Amino acid sequence: MIRGGKSYVSAPPAFSNDARRLLVCTGNTVSVFSTSTGLQVSSLEGHTALVTSVIVEPASSPDKKILCNCWTASLDGTIRKWDFSTPELLQTVDIQLPIFSMVIPSYLLSQSEEINAKTLDTFAYVSVEDKKAANNRSKALCGQIRKCNLTKSQMSKLILKETKRPQSLITSPSGKFFGIKNKRRLHIWQVPTVDSNSIALKSITLHHTKAFSCLAFHPVERIVAAGDESGRILIWRGFGTQKFFVRSGIMNSRSADDEGDKPGVRDNDDAESCSTWHWHPAGVMFLSFSSDGAYLYSGGKEGVLVVWQLDTGKKKFLPRIGSPLLYFIDSPDPSLASISCADNQIHVLKMPSMEILRSISGIKPPLSSKDICGGLAGRPAFDCNSGLVAVQTENYTIQFYSLLADRGLYEVQVCERNHQPGDEVTVVVALVELSLDGTVMGTVEVKLPEEDIGGLICLKFWELDSDDKIFTVSTLIYEPHRDAQLSAIAFHPTRHMAVSSSYGGDFKIWVSKHETKQNDQKTLNSGWTCHAVGSYKDKPMTAAAFSADGSVLAVAAETVITLWDPDKNTLVAVVGQSPTPIVSLTFAGNSDCLLYASHGSKPRLGVLSMSKLAECWSYRIQVEAVSYANDLSLFAILALLPESNERTFGGDGIILLFNATDPVPVTSLSVTKAKGGRIAFIKGDPYSLELDVHDGNPSQTLLAYISGDREYVLFDPYGKEIRELSITRRDDPSLEETGQYGYASLYGKLPEFNLKKSSFPLISSAAPSEKPWEAIFPYSTHSLPQLDKLCSEFLESVTEKRTATAE
Repeated sequence: MIRGGKSYVSAPPAFSNDARRLLVCTGNTVSVFSTSTGLQVSSLEGHTALVTSVIVEPASSPDKKILCNCWTASLDGTIRKWDFSTPELLQTVDIQLPIFSMVIPSYLLSQSEEINAKTLDTFAYVSVEDKKAANNRSKALCGQIRKCNLTKSQMSKLILKETKRPQSLITSPSGKFFGIKNKRRLHIWQVPTVDSNSIALKSITLHHTKAFSCLAFHPVERIVAAGDESGRILIWRGFGTQKFFVRSGIMNSRSADDEGDKPGVRDNDDAESCSTWHWHPAGVMFLSFSSDGAYLYSGGKEGVLVVWQLDTGKKKFLPRIGSPLLYFIDSPDPSLASISCADNQIHVLKMPSMEILRSISGIKPPLSSKDICGGLAGRPAFDCNSGLVAVQTENYTIQFYSLLADRGLYEVQVCERNHQPGDEVTVVVALVELSLDGTVMGTVEVKLPEEDIGGLICLKFWELDSDDKIFTVSTLIYEPHRDAQLSAIAFHPTRHMAVSSSYGGDFKIWVSKHETKQNDQKTLNSGWTCHAVGSYKDKPMTAAAFSADGSVLAVAAETVITLWDPDKNTLVAVVGQSPTPIVSLTFAGNSDCLLYASHGSKPRLGVLSMSKLAECWSYRIQVEAVSYANDLSLFAILALLPESNERTFGGDGIILLFNATDPVPVTSLSVTKAKGGRIAFIKGDPYSLELDVHDGNPSQTLLAYISGDREYVLFDPYGKEIRELSITRRDDPSLEETGQYGYASLYGKLPEFNLKKSSFPLISSAAPSEKPWEAIFPYSTHSLPQLDKLCSEFLESVTEKRTATAE
């Protein structure tokens, strides 16, 4: 299986030491992206649960910036060390507790204090969940802050703090402090210069009247900033003076006398002063100090990056990012930074101008308003020939996402509105549908009424520009079915024809008119017009579909199916009788079978024979989605399972693959998060996918399943077993980065040598790869010659023979 659609913003990313790579936690793996191209170059695979932290081991000197080691922590209870340039797993530490957050202050402390880190053990501080310990106590505190010796792979028995649930750890850039937010308290610990398993850490607690949402430490001074849920930012200066830095009784008494001169500090908190800033209208999501400590970056739900001047409190902004902001990460290169957004995008910024250089786009998350408009909003559409999926986004756009490349390609703005995160939903993109060849798109946007007044429905047809490969509006139709909500859009398989059905009791057939320009005989589209209108006994038209050759149009009239001639708009037949309203119609590829699915108290999947106009077979099952293979009589369904069967099947849904005339499934696959999911047969590149070639079966066809939270899986439906697939990433010369690495970065490029010998019997002529030994010996060991012959041939190929001369 090919898995994708993971969240890029579940945890803060990390830059490599040379700032050329960005390491992003993506589900159970860590994806490594190029900061110059925004494309994925490799991944770290090995964790069996969500990766929650990634930390790059800093370079101790400028000449060691090429080192590429990092640590990762996961909910599988392991901490792993990697060389992400290879990539290769170097070390695994199993602490047998789910890890929600991790920091390694000793790396930063060794740089700031000039400590020889090679002679000391490396310690990590982790936020874990221990439910067993919580069950043994009357007060359930399952979150723990623990210490782990990474050098010796040992977990310390010392528990620094217990909380109701695991909290995120934040370390200071100097490595001297780390802390957590816990409701209305900040807990800060001082990291000892020389750490050990048994050393207890000093800590202080700072208080507030509101719940904290984030915190950050100043890189040089003893300043800590924290944001709360109301949008305020509190800045404590000189924290820990009494607990961390006072050593004599005289200074203790002096500090006690000066407790009255601590402006803004609550109660007996250990800080010299506390000031408050307020600009954000909602909760502050992140805080981060600049590398020199002169500025403070903040971001929140309104989607605006704010830069505060620490001394004066003056502000400047990067507005209209379009999504709530989650993380801001500085890079070792002062001219680069990254900002992570809630819409699953990471923007690489040019500093200090804050210009967005490029974006790493994951698939956009599901709509918060997907339950509006009868649950139609949020259904993705597929371009099966190109392997693309079109999904609706919060800011009224359609994102086109490549399922094979696992990256966003472009977005189409459906309606021009100044979207602000957190605004009340007033417009919903209720439907999106693509034609079979992917050149035409239909969308339906609904302006919600205010106090039952002023609602508006708009149908738009879009044409794909052959040069720019971007959709542009061809026709805009207001109130296509009066004030009734549309239930479906379907496109003719071979012609520029479409049908829209409505709950108001009618359907309309739309055709695209073309005219020929006399000068250069260039075909131009003049828009879409209504070709015909149909209805059946004033019943709601709940679904529609064209047959494979386009000669038959099937429209569901609530509980029955009407068959029409789309050209003449004549009713041909009425078939089927469902006990509950039909919600989808699908013709099964090149067969003569029509599938219908109904929802309600008696859900049903039924298969009708068009030649006999009778039902072949049916199941009483809740069908969430149906898809068919264009070139075969195969179809697949995504069905929801009852809660009583979820444990048995290992998921809440199941995908069943059928031959149209056979009620026995060909294969099955249990899935999770099936509610709101979709399936589709898409075309895969057999040269970039590990697919077997089956006689008579198009092995490049894959079945795609996209879950309710928009994670997806691609698998080969024709294989005897569901097996793992992988994508072979081809090198694209246009995407090569400028710059030198490894040996060349230190000593310059090697001179080019012209070998006299044009061919070598035992050396492959393949291009150099990341594993050069595979290019030298590309064969299995049993295929190689004997060792004595192999060595002699190899040495002759790389050495020059000298002819003996008689003296």
